[in-house]
Amino acid sequence: MLTLQLIKENPDFVVERLAVKGFDGKEVIGRILEIDAERRRLQTLCDTEASRLKQLSNSIGALMKEGKREEAESVKLEVARIKTDTKGAQDKLAEDEKLLTDLLLTVPNLPNADVPAGLTAEDNVVVKTGGTVPELGPDALPHWDLARKYGLIDFELGVKVTGAGFPFYIGKGARLQRALIQFFLNEAAAAGYVEVEPPFVVNTASGYGTGQLPDKEGQMYHVTADDLYLIPTAEVPVTNMYRDVILPAESLPRKNCAYSPCWRREAGSYGKDVRGLNRLHQFDKVEIVRIERPEDSYAALEEMKSHVEGLLVKLGLPWRILRLCGGDMSFTSAITYDFEVYSAAQGRWLEVSSVSNFETYQANRLKCRYRGDDKKPHLCHTLNGSALALPRIVASLLENFQTPEGIVVPEVLRQFTGFDIIK
Repeated sequence: MLTLQLIKENPDFVVERLAVKGFDGKEVIGRILEIDAERRRLQTLCDTEASRLKQLSNSIGALMKEGKREEAESVKLEVARIKTDTKGAQDKLAEDEKLLTDLLLTVPNLPNADVPAGLTAEDNVVVKTGGTVPELGPDALPHWDLARKYGLIDFELGVKVTGAGFPFYIGKGARLQRALIQFFLNEAAAAGYVEVEPPFVVNTASGYGTGQLPDKEGQMYHVTADDLYLIPTAEVPVTNMYRDVILPAESLPRKNCAYSPCWRREAGSYGKDVRGLNRLHQFDKVEIVRIERPEDSYAALEEMKSHVEGLLVKLGLPWRILRLCGGDMSFTSAITYDFEVYSAAQGRWLEVSSVSNFETYQANRLKCRYRGDDKKPHLCHTLNGSALALPRIVASLLENFQTPEGIVVPEVLRQFTGFDIIK
């Protein structure tokens, strides 16, 4: 969440930047300032009275030693009166502190100055493209038909066993999934990311730490009996490794990667664009996460973009990078670059990665800090990105590399699949 100091020092700037995300912050920022002023007044009152109580309490013992029992009893009565009088202020202070936190949690992150204005996907800016779009013949099939033809994915069986959006990967389809995961993890390791295998469910505190709660609870699967959430991305458990931690400055950056299944309810997603692998409730993904000093985080963001780009180049897919406009960014992000691949049989671009810098927004929620050269704790910057999400990569591989003889497997995957072509 935004720091209270930033809001107090630059309220007009905060409101102005929030508008780039399509968020009208004038009322909530005004309310935050109002409650903070009242909270500080009550805190001063409570601190003053606490000091008085300490002095009076200390004097009781001295009076008793001097034999001034009557005066000591009078002071005891005064102590009791002050405690009664200040209880209301203490209760109101606790109430204001909770309300202040709750309000801060409703305010999105501020977009970076490089974020383009706009409220819809049409306002995103293409910043780079690469690869070659294949020319497919008139008999080219979309991936859902190819999956059925070659026995790779069984969507209907998934519906029977679980429901729509939970496919079975069969035979070479399953091996292709495993090959992609291994390839992505190996590439991340070669780039200096330390692999972790995180839990696939998280508690409420972790959801708040990375900003999925209270913003996206409707999109998460909630295990109500245990009050746990199935993760929508490995970002959540991996970033929460650093919750309530003060890191030595020399230990930064922290670079982690993790494979995980991901679960998203995708409520409200309907229509032709969600067919096949285009949008699932359960899917596999390799995530990269970085914890950085603030002055290093934008160089780190460029490194992460280059890493994801390199994966797509090695897979031989046509790709492009978009800088998202304010209205198309996530609640928590300061800047986001989406990577898309071209799905030739469908004739459309499919998002396969988002790479984001959250600056101090998540770190403030997480209390993820490092000890600076001044020996004081400072908020870190957190970043993450998909490297990569599998479903739409698989969709594009099947469609773009289909031939009359079968589906050609990219060379970088063959050591993991054990086959060169799917016949």
